[in-house]
Amino acid sequence: METFSKLTSMLLHALETREPTVDLLDSFIDHWKSVTNYYIETTDDSRPVRQTEIPWRLKQMLDILVYEEKQQGVEETSACFEYLLQHKLLETLCTLGKAQYPPGMVQQVLLFFSKLLSQMQKPILQLVSVYRPVQKLIRLCALPGSNTEKEEAQFLLVVCSRVKQDPHTLRLVLEILDQPASRTASSDQSQASTHTTEPPPLSSQSDSSTHSPVQSESGLLSVLLQLTKSERASVCLKAYESLLLLSSLQSGDSGELLCDHTQLGELLAGRLLELYALLPVESLEPGELQSWPHTSWSSQFSRCSSDSAAADHMTNFFSWFDFLDHLMREAPEQVLAVKLAQCVHQLWLVDVVQPQLQHTREHLVLVSTSVVCATVRLIQSPVLLDQFVHFLLKTQPLTQLLLQHCDHISDQISMVSLSLVDELLQKPHRDILDILVLSFLQSRSYLSPPAAGQEDRHTETNEDSDDLEEDPFFSDSLLSDGEMLLPPLSSSSSVPGSAADVINSFLCLVPVEVRSAQLLQEGGYESYVHDAHTLVTECQSLSLSWDWPLTLPPSSSSSSSGELQEFFEGQLLKVLFDRLGRVLEQPYELNLQLTAVLSRLSAFNHPLLHEYLLNPYIHLSHCCRSLFSVLVRLMGEVVQRIQQVPSLTDRLLNARRHLLGLEHNTGMNCSAASSLCSRVKPLQVITSTPEDGRRPFRIRCQLTSWSRSVILFQLHEKN
Repeated sequence: METFSKLTSMLLHALETREPTVDLLDSFIDHWKSVTNYYIETTDDSRPVRQTEIPWRLKQMLDILVYEEKQQGVEETSACFEYLLQHKLLETLCTLGKAQYPPGMVQQVLLFFSKLLSQMQKPILQLVSVYRPVQKLIRLCALPGSNTEKEEAQFLLVVCSRVKQDPHTLRLVLEILDQPASRTASSDQSQASTHTTEPPPLSSQSDSSTHSPVQSESGLLSVLLQLTKSERASVCLKAYESLLLLSSLQSGDSGELLCDHTQLGELLAGRLLELYALLPVESLEPGELQSWPHTSWSSQFSRCSSDSAAADHMTNFFSWFDFLDHLMREAPEQVLAVKLAQCVHQLWLVDVVQPQLQHTREHLVLVSTSVVCATVRLIQSPVLLDQFVHFLLKTQPLTQLLLQHCDHISDQISMVSLSLVDELLQKPHRDILDILVLSFLQSRSYLSPPAAGQEDRHTETNEDSDDLEEDPFFSDSLLSDGEMLLPPLSSSSSVPGSAADVINSFLCLVPVEVRSAQLLQEGGYESYVHDAHTLVTECQSLSLSWDWPLTLPPSSSSSSSGELQEFFEGQLLKVLFDRLGRVLEQPYELNLQLTAVLSRLSAFNHPLLHEYLLNPYIHLSHCCRSLFSVLVRLMGEVVQRIQQVPSLTDRLLNARRHLLGLEHNTGMNCSAASSLCSRVKPLQVITSTPEDGRRPFRIRCQLTSWSRSVILFQLHEKN
């Protein structure tokens, strides 16, 4: 009897554990039949789906699926989920959603799919009965006039999240099945095979692969891109996040798959073109474009729309550019980042921007150069920077044109072109300085033959020192401008050609009559030394990984036949020296940008730059010039001009106060320079009146203490 009782208890226990499973399946089937019966029994076509039981029934079905999976574990396929697969419930739901019957049904279908994919723990996206309905539902997203953008964006984000978890499903979601396998209901969980190919050249972007079709316009990527244009910030943000998820896949062949079988690069670059075309060229302010602040792409979703349509268009353009830059930085697959950068290069820079830079209309050149200047400053992705360097510095006709623009008849074009050079010099790319400057100095053919010999160097510097002492432009009161802020130099530094001698040579260039630091107790010299210290530190840290030589290369100023080699300093230095010699006739803002570029070049720790730009004692070849020789000629002209300036000291003092922000009513028209003064601190500005007295103008001595302090700091550290 006791044995019988135990057997009865075991049977009852087995029935108790089995009964909930049977009940769940019956309940699941009952809910589904209630959904299908609605279409059989209802005749009201206009009744919204929210007023029916369908949303509740679908929610109950989803809860059962999730609960059943938790009870049985991820490894086993539950009875309800098996029923969903075998009877193709997801396919039916897609059909009902596409029919939009009852009205709003597609919204409920999107919600059901989103929750199913996000709440189920087992990898289900690889199943035929799941990914095929998902493909069909993707095609229903981002259609014109859609009222379900919110649900669509959430559904697509969930799909991309599942692809992120199971990268092999990327091929399934993108509908790239070049080797379809026969599947039955019992083999639903078979996975798609992977396929790796080499990335095609950019020139063949229209026919990416010969054995697999390119992503269609109705595919996932195109739908996501369309949603990035939504007026709803939450929808845009989810579309952006979905694109980032896809581009950050860790699978070994994901990059090749996105490059070879989709138009991802073309679509993203095409969106950049669309936003660029929306910029109102005629009403844009080049200065605002050029100084556009670096803001994260995601910050646009939390900002309020401005009153200016032009500002909104600029925000949209630069935000998308930052998004592309961020995407290329985050993409683990180098081939994908390179492909995207190449598309930006070809489709935007070459096809759109280059013709504008070469245009004859000055305003178009000015605006396009300002945009390029701003984008160069915003770039952080190495692969995108490579493409910009190739476009700007390795496209020969364009490179020559851009450097010629630094000496353009339009001061505005010259200034923005110099700003572009300045931005390039701040990027971590060795080729920039090599192409612009170092390649022209490598032979050292700027040296005259006697100066090329190391044994004559000491004698030559002595002779140079004697010449300088007899020069009327040099003075013994070298440190009257506050240079004593630097530590005093040792007595051993008095050897001609030493760092102290070089420093003194540059200090002596500025005539005593136009020095102003001693006129104000709050002269601000300390801030210039601090700025110079920051600049030199930045440039030196930037070049640490470039493996520059520590010593000068051998001089090849003469060929094997004994003939002198002709020296050309390069287009950039030629333009800089030409403009430096004309600073007395140029606008102050332009001179400020000019000296900023020269100061940055002087701050780099390369022996060729030290010799050519910072050493006043080298013997130059015939018809060659250096920074020091150009400045000597400039100072000679300054000395002649100051003889004609009445009340020079008062004018100099007022100008200095104005530029340092110590006085606001000096009567000087320097409003345009105020924005630049906040970034680069000037010192020397001389105000005078021309001989005819018809209009005021300023003689600007642009060997500023800011520029001089760069030289001072670097040479003092070397000493």
